[in-house]
Amino acid sequence: MVRFLHTADWQLGMSRASLSPEARPRFVQARFDAVRRLGAVAAEHGCEFIAVAGDVFESNQVDRQTVARALQAIHDLGHPVYLLPGNHDPLDAATVYRHTTFLARRPDNLRVIGDNRPIAVRDGVELIGAPWPGKRPLTDLAAAALRGLPRAAPGTTRIAVAHGIVDTLSPDAADPARIALAEMEGALADGRIHYLALGDRHSATRVGVTGRIFYSGAPEATDYGEVRPGCALVVDAGPERCDVTEVETGEWRFLERGEVPLAGSEDLAALQRFLDERPDKERTLVKLRLRGALPLALDAALREMLSHARDLFAALEVREKDYAVLPEDSDFAGLGLAGFAKTALDELRGRAGTDTPEGAAAREALALLVRLIRRVA
Repeated sequence: MVRFLHTADWQLGMSRASLSPEARPRFVQARFDAVRRLGAVAAEHGCEFIAVAGDVFESNQVDRQTVARALQAIHDLGHPVYLLPGNHDPLDAATVYRHTTFLARRPDNLRVIGDNRPIAVRDGVELIGAPWPGKRPLTDLAAAALRGLPRAAPGTTRIAVAHGIVDTLSPDAADPARIALAEMEGALADGRIHYLALGDRHSATRVGVTGRIFYSGAPEATDYGEVRPGCALVVDAGPERCDVTEVETGEWRFLERGEVPLAGSEDLAALQRFLDERPDKERTLVKLRLRGALPLALDAALREMLSHARDLFAALEVREKDYAVLPEDSDFAGLGLAGFAKTALDELRGRAGTDTPEGAAAREALALLVRLIRRVA
């Protein structure tokens, strides 16, 4: 038996354009912080080593500082670390793993899995990896690594490390690089391997029925739609049994609401409650899809609400394609406009009733005008 930490998809150097300028450096730093938390998890659970199943870096074009900080974080883990190149950081001609900074500053506890040859971690424990040689392989790299591999010697536990989508989870039947689950289960059944550590899927996922094939998920969330991101797996593996424990490591959240109905003040109040109740706003990205229509006065209140929320959340992305502003007579009561301003208001109101790009622009201008007047008042 061996106990180790299975992780993947660190995506060091990753950022997002939707983040506020203040949040971007914090988002980048969070991935390094998550790596260091992996060391604490490994120490707490008595893991012998850390296996990283691909995509350590966001790309092979990360800058020198990112490489240097990554190597320092790996050094600080205090455990042997085995890195598998994945589709984001493959072993191509421009690979980050041959970067001068990487070669010069690589710590002693780090080994890059550069080929399919078995790696002796210690007596009785072997690793075998399936590194990506380029961004678009034309074969199942995991199957190629295991074909022809002899059965593990008696008393030896062998861990396979691979990256990519398993065929049972992929809708693309034409993808030649899909990992064939049947072949992986065959390798487990005949004793060639005893656990398959997978990367590429950012949600922690058990695959198949053996209880020996898992995606660890990313240690920090990376996008909307991830089911269980922010995890790592503590694995006890051996020929006779395999136990896997999911450990939470992430602090950031991506939160998407597929549809937010808007028809009146009650809907605005419900949206305000939703935003107010979110914890850790500075580490949360929110995506809203607005659907419906509001009069100008409520639209002004909505925009003030969203503006305030953007000051609090790391990012607030709002899709307004299915949301309309429909001016009502009451919207203009009591504005107290006269002269040129009153003439402009009347002209905009006349154009706003048409279902054209000009009408949409007029409604936006009216909404802005009402907001400015009420703010001054």
